[in-house]
Amino acid sequence: MNTAFSIRVYKQYFNFASSHFMLFKDGTREPLHGHNYRVQIKGNALELNDDMVFDFLDIKPIVREICDSLDHKLLIPKNNPDLRIETREKNYIFITKDESVFSIPQTDVLILPIENTSAERIAGYLAFQIRDKVMEKFQFEFKELEIEVEETPGQSAIFVLTKE
Repeated sequence: MNTAFSIRVYKQYFNFASSHFMLFKDGTREPLHGHNYRVQIKGNALELNDDMVFDFLDIKPIVREICDSLDHKLLIPKNNPDLRIETREKNYIFITKDESVFSIPQTDVLILPIENTSAERIAGYLAFQIRDKVMEKFQFEFKELEIEVEETPGQSAIFVLTKE
């Protein structure tokens, strides 16, 4: 008989305020705007280690650090083919398919290795970041890691990362 255990962690400080704009396949984009994102994680394991899936005291600083890295940044998708990214002195220049041009100080931007800045893609980014940091610091991998990113109250996206 297989058994499974889970931890779910959602702290008030698992949040970040960021701006973004979505790029759509037809070449349009939504206006630049922001959200106060909230993050919740669920980690599953088939067995317990010291009677725990993973120590809450170890996972909380990892999630907080990753959320803090996104806080007060313009989130830009590096892997979107309809977005041109250039650097000019201390600024990033972003040119969209509809020929909008943004010039933003590099210190205000976080370029993410994702296709778009939807809540779904951000949840995926967070999942891989958390997985990598947990492995690096604790040599542990969840059987399944579920990340929920709430964009506004009652509206969230979930990404599930399954151990291969």
